[in-house]
Amino acid sequence: MVGEMAALMSMGESHRRITEYLHRFSDSVSTQDSSSLKQLFRVSSNSPFLLSLADALNVFQDANRLIKQFDTYSDLVEILVPLLRCLQSYRIGNLVDAYNAFERSANAFLQEFRNWETAWAMEAMFVVAYEIRVLAEKADRELASLGKAPEKLKAAGSFLMKVFGTLAGKGPKRIGALYVTCQLFKIYFKLGTVHLCRSVIRSIETARIFDFEEFPFRDKVTYMYYTGRLEVYNENFLAADQKLTYSLNHCDPRKEANIRMILKYLIPVKLSIGILPQSWLLDKYNLVEYNDVVQALRRGDLRLLRHALQKHEDRFLRAGVYLVLEKLELQVYQRLVKKIYIIQKQRDPSKAHQVKLDVIVKALKWLEIDMDVDEVECIMAILIYKNLVKGYFAHKSKVVVLSKQDPFPKLNGKPVNS
Repeated sequence: MVGEMAALMSMGESHRRITEYLHRFSDSVSTQDSSSLKQLFRVSSNSPFLLSLADALNVFQDANRLIKQFDTYSDLVEILVPLLRCLQSYRIGNLVDAYNAFERSANAFLQEFRNWETAWAMEAMFVVAYEIRVLAEKADRELASLGKAPEKLKAAGSFLMKVFGTLAGKGPKRIGALYVTCQLFKIYFKLGTVHLCRSVIRSIETARIFDFEEFPFRDKVTYMYYTGRLEVYNENFLAADQKLTYSLNHCDPRKEANIRMILKYLIPVKLSIGILPQSWLLDKYNLVEYNDVVQALRRGDLRLLRHALQKHEDRFLRAGVYLVLEKLELQVYQRLVKKIYIIQKQRDPSKAHQVKLDVIVKALKWLEIDMDVDEVECIMAILIYKNLVKGYFAHKSKVVVLSKQDPFPKLNGKPVNS
């Protein structure tokens, strides 16, 4: 298809399209028009203008000579030559070549950006930061398919750290630091090197030059989403709840895919602190994998929880929430004991607070979970220690004596392991 398009284009038409692009680029820089300039870096957007330019480049084959013969472009040669090479390579599917060329162009653009006193080119820098990540991901997929080590995303991360360093100083450019930080987070999470997020977070959250409220909402929502996910990994559920809730509350309600991404992590966090979502929420955002987990908590059904974890194991592991959900077992045990307590209270209120371990063993057996009295005693000890149950053991009679006041304390937003 690319070959056919190129064949239909004359040399003169190719020359015209390349010259038009060069003029647009030069004019955007000279007039400090970032909105126009950013469009010229959107390699992966497949815009008709850039696609036709790429076809022209593949016909003309000597765009470098055009660039170098005009003094107008002399300051932009280091940006333009590799950028055109990138567009040409991307069009014919040479993704590694496209990335390598774009990285050279991006480095040259960053050098110019540093020299400009104002932040007029910030939107263009955002596009460069986005494109280098996307092109790196595509290049790494190509490398992997060839049996080679994927290394471009790591290189993109190194480049973005240079951009962050440029933006992190005093002055108007610092407003762009959070966007670049979010691009770095996406790379670190993709590579599984989330520990690298810490130094960037420290710069944002401890530096006096940054006022978090100054940043655009779009960037704050993304930042809180990723830092919230980090708190989930570290099992800091209160901090995770705060950050992910902020992200959810300030997310554009029309961006349902983004809301779903936030809820995928916020729901396990809420469950871990004793807050169960409504079923309509799970249905609306297609998070049905949590339905059985929620039902297991409502019913005190350990078998259902384990079945849900097994059924959706791959999905939960990929999201990094499997261990969080696995720890909900203690809450399920608590609710099972509470059900036994309620049934006993209906039969004989005077003895409701005395729960025999044998009864719990039988309830578990009914759920097809075989545990002996000693194992159940151990679990009850943990529930009491974690303050999920108030009471004490009567060891000789193998009975848990529940407190007559509030025997099943609510978590009230506090994680079980606190």
